[in-house]
Amino acid sequence: MVTATALVVLALDQTTKSLAVAHLVDGPRHLVGPISLELAYNSGVAFSIGTGLTLPIVLVGVVIVVLIVWFARGAPSYPAAVGVGMVLGGALGNLGDRLFRGHGGAVVDFIHTSFWPTFNLADASIVCGCAVVGVVFWRGGRGAAGGPGTVAPGRGSTGVSGDGLGETGSGG
Repeated sequence: MVTATALVVLALDQTTKSLAVAHLVDGPRHLVGPISLELAYNSGVAFSIGTGLTLPIVLVGVVIVVLIVWFARGAPSYPAAVGVGMVLGGALGNLGDRLFRGHGGAVVDFIHTSFWPTFNLADASIVCGCAVVGVVFWRGGRGAAGGPGTVAPGRGSTGVSGDGLGETGSGG
């Protein structure tokens, strides 16, 4: 589930960034209330910290992706695997921008609000994925109480049954 979630996030992130680069060059587009689409490039990390430090950011990004992949092997439940996949997909999306887009190592941002720095779907996925993982671990590493996503005895740390469908529980 980690891989599938990460691939969906990565595909959506890169698609929306390509659309933003292609269609927002003429200026911002207001959506609703304080939300608009506005093309921006960020060569730093969160809140533009470290602007211009592309090589160290890329190196740290690669290490973080490797650590996420290692951590994903022990995701204790379906919700945790989805959360980790969201973080991994977002990290890969922003790392891909730095390595493969011709913007001097900058990440494409395009979701603009009047109260928060401009961001992209990868950023939102990282934040939401961390929240999901945090809630899962706050609840003791399980999914819904006793429901799907709960690790059953003898099923291993991923909670995936032998059929590979991810169904768990005490009934087998």
